[in-house]
Amino acid sequence: MTLTPRNTTFNETVSVKSSPVNRHSTLVGKTSIEVLQERLEELGMDDTQRKRMEFFLCQKEKIGELTDDDLEKLGELGAGNGGVVMKVRHRPSGLIMARKLIHLEVKPAIKKQIIRELKVLHECNFAHIVGFYGAFYSDGEISICMEYMDGGSLDLILKKAGRIPESILGTITSAVLKGLSYLRDKHAIMHRDVKPSNILVNSGGEIKICDFGVSGQLIDSMANSFVGTRSYMSPERLQGTHYSVQSDIWSLGLSLVEMAIGMYPIPPPDAKTLAAIFGPNRNHDGDPSQQANGNGPRPMAIFELLDYIVNEPPPKLPSGIFSDEFKDFVDRCLKKNPAERADLKTLMNHEWIRRSESEDNDIAGWVCRTMGLTPTTPTRTNPPS
Repeated sequence: MTLTPRNTTFNETVSVKSSPVNRHSTLVGKTSIEVLQERLEELGMDDTQRKRMEFFLCQKEKIGELTDDDLEKLGELGAGNGGVVMKVRHRPSGLIMARKLIHLEVKPAIKKQIIRELKVLHECNFAHIVGFYGAFYSDGEISICMEYMDGGSLDLILKKAGRIPESILGTITSAVLKGLSYLRDKHAIMHRDVKPSNILVNSGGEIKICDFGVSGQLIDSMANSFVGTRSYMSPERLQGTHYSVQSDIWSLGLSLVEMAIGMYPIPPPDAKTLAAIFGPNRNHDGDPSQQANGNGPRPMAIFELLDYIVNEPPPKLPSGIFSDEFKDFVDRCLKKNPAERADLKTLMNHEWIRRSESEDNDIAGWVCRTMGLTPTTPTRTNPPS
């Protein structure tokens, strides 16, 4: 593979371990499709998820090398973490993608290393991980081309919906836990940036995580751009001490509180604010320290906020509104000491998750109703509680 400073690209065919697989090759007497099906079955995906993954990978195989000239801009999807995300059309195939553009003032050798490190994304194929088409460097920017999720990210949905129902959050959390477990178990990757804007949904009811930290150089190069991300970081990470996947658990718990109450929960909302959100007849337990001003939590400067995360009690879900199981799940995520925080396996077996997985939540219908989309599959009309 040759790398050039003007337009450095890579886009490999679907692979099995380290061996390339294409439509015309076989591996140990098996066709590429048979090998692919076996790999997907090993990941515990259901028939619908496997079929969707096979379809995505077959589409990806046809695309070939990605270049800037082949991508037609259709609009902006969002911005953050030092980059902007665009909706684009791949002209040769007509496929709609999401393209993240990251401008970095670093040496060419560093940009090449980032491209090489992003290469592992080709191997991250799972039902709850956003699909990756390829990455390239052009005109001073790194482009990361991903699967387009038409429902958008949960931070955008939160702005439209106000807050997200507990039943929906249960299904979302189950998917996120499975995605995080896949990254850890299959690729020894921790996410490092779990937050609502990095959880995507679509009109087919799929839930996928994106923007996980596969490139150490990219993380280091963008360190000064992560102001918004720091507000979701665990106390141990903010203190600069050793951190692990337990740090992702904290970020998930904080995100859940935010999506459940409809506002970032640090500092905690007072009783008046909770009454405005949930109604005056609930038994709210707002933060007494915030009740004196009567105007809700005051805004904090970023350093004051980070100091609060490290030194003050963690946020909680208010009483009298959510189930005891949900409150317990969040409390287990938001332990200040990472050694006391629940791990992925424990959370995946938590009563709240087991209950959520037994429910038939219409995620596709909820996404379509909230975002004004046309369902890709038949959906129910009853809204979630």
